[in-house]
Amino acid sequence: MDFEQLKTKYSSVLDLIKQKGVVLSHLHAQDNKLVVQGAAPSEAIKNDVWNAIKAVDPSYSDLSADISVDSSLPQPAAASAAAASGGSSSAGQTYTVAPGDSLSKIAKQFYGNANDYMRIFEANKDKLSDPNVIKPGQQLTIPPK
Repeated sequence: MDFEQLKTKYSSVLDLIKQKGVVLSHLHAQDNKLVVQGAAPSEAIKNDVWNAIKAVDPSYSDLSADISVDSSLPQPAAASAAAASGGSSSAGQTYTVAPGDSLSKIAKQFYGNANDYMRIFEANKDKLSDPNVIKPGQQLTIPPK
């Protein structure tokens, strides 16, 4: 795969990196792998990036990621608001649907149990009419555990 194909494959990861304020020092292709190197503002954001990588390709055999934590980086607005209120925000978090996602796949990623998909559906009834129909690019609210 070339650089553009790899960037397309991992576009949901790259979007998350941009959204969460991760600062990339390297983004290039080498030996048919996408090389991502950078610093995340917090351990939680670093973990979000790794979860996004594994959601795209659990083996991530065509990706080399080196994400460190640099707490001096500016925190994204949602994270700092949650931190200011003493931990996790009661509103949950927002997730952008990626190609190939289903509510059960998203529930497994956030809750560790695919059967919790109805919690996400219930929290997004204003946007969803059927738990089996979601579209890439949709912004979903993920209620807290």
